[in-house]
Amino acid sequence: MFSLPFKLPTTATAPFCPSEVAGTVAVPEGDPFWKKVIRFAGPGLLISVGYMDPGNWATAIQGGSQFGYQLLFVVVLSSLAAIVLQCLSMRLGIVTGKDLAVHCREQYSPAVGKTLWGFAEISIIACDLAEVLGCALAFKLLLGVSLPVGVALTALDTLIVLGLKGKGFRQVEAIVLGLILTVAICLFAELVFVKPDWHAVAAGLVPSLSALSSREPLYLAIGILGATVMPHNLYLHSSVVQTRVVRRDDAARREAISLSRIDTVVSLLLALLINGAILVLAAAAFYQPGSSRVLDIDDAYRLLEPVAGTALAAILFGLALLASGQSSTFTGTIAGQVIMEGFLKLKIPCWQRRAITRGLALIPAMIGVIVLGEHSVGTLLVLSQVVLSMQLPFAMYPLVSLTSQRRIMGNFVNAWWTTTLAWFLFAVISAANAWLVWQAFS
Repeated sequence: MFSLPFKLPTTATAPFCPSEVAGTVAVPEGDPFWKKVIRFAGPGLLISVGYMDPGNWATAIQGGSQFGYQLLFVVVLSSLAAIVLQCLSMRLGIVTGKDLAVHCREQYSPAVGKTLWGFAEISIIACDLAEVLGCALAFKLLLGVSLPVGVALTALDTLIVLGLKGKGFRQVEAIVLGLILTVAICLFAELVFVKPDWHAVAAGLVPSLSALSSREPLYLAIGILGATVMPHNLYLHSSVVQTRVVRRDDAARREAISLSRIDTVVSLLLALLINGAILVLAAAAFYQPGSSRVLDIDDAYRLLEPVAGTALAAILFGLALLASGQSSTFTGTIAGQVIMEGFLKLKIPCWQRRAITRGLALIPAMIGVIVLGEHSVGTLLVLSQVVLSMQLPFAMYPLVSLTSQRRIMGNFVNAWWTTTLAWFLFAVISAANAWLVWQAFS
């Protein structure tokens, strides 16, 4: 009988199950402020990964190649909206000691709770589908394999999860930081090769209604918005902030919120820079005024080499795309554990959670690349973002509602202007996503 050379874990294992590592990162009270900032840095990095996954690449590349730098302000505004929502999620976790999934289970009826759980699981699978497709495209570029073979290779990342069993949460945060820096270095190196027009970049940062005056740029702008705010991140953030040791008095929680806000804002600004760099790269390398051609992520890596004048540019593109997909693997696994435990009170080994999610993503990915062919990645990535968009309101509503209730948040309840801003974002993002979904299926 065949036997593995190592024993598989039979219970949920740290660091992918946040409830097992809650309160494991000590923050000595006597530390100076800058040391406390470093101690609290990390959860924001895990969240930022979701804002620079291959789905964001697809929309940013299409936006830059088709409309130049005109939609750069959409990337900025979408990221600012994400910062607001993630700060609400972070505050919920620190103040109550419970994540958003647990609150949904406790505050809503079983039927509503199970429905929200179903939508959250769909969002994780849709996000993992984007990771599979992005990594498959990277393998095709770097190893010269076909897309179906690249999709199959992505199944091996479950071994990465197994290899990290029993490690500390800070080690996972350090690995994710390394992958994010890999993405950043590769993209900014490519910007050196393509030499963008920085005056046009500055002009693209200025919000412009005229840039969204026709259907095509508006559709793509909403696609960028839908790809930016990730539903499962709202559940994840409220859980991973609890890895820091925080006293239960108001002063300690207020300090923790301030320190975590720095972590969140800095990390998501880094994600903003990376997303902006992707759009700027596509605009500088591929935009041709007056041309109606739309460039997908499938074409970008092939066309980047002659445009940039060096084979290294295409290799950097592949490495950055691979690092982007692999870093999302970690956060997807942790988010899956948070959602399953929070909604269902169910713990399973992290490798099983990873295998289930990846298995459900591999099936449509493999079918898609086989049926639609070798140039189907861009189409499938956009489809995954539409599916994600459909789930977003179901995570936003309970988050805004719960953080606006004094009986739950106590002295940390949202200020009136925060509540107004949050509901405004909910209305705008929900309407935009509804329009995007309607356009995609009409």
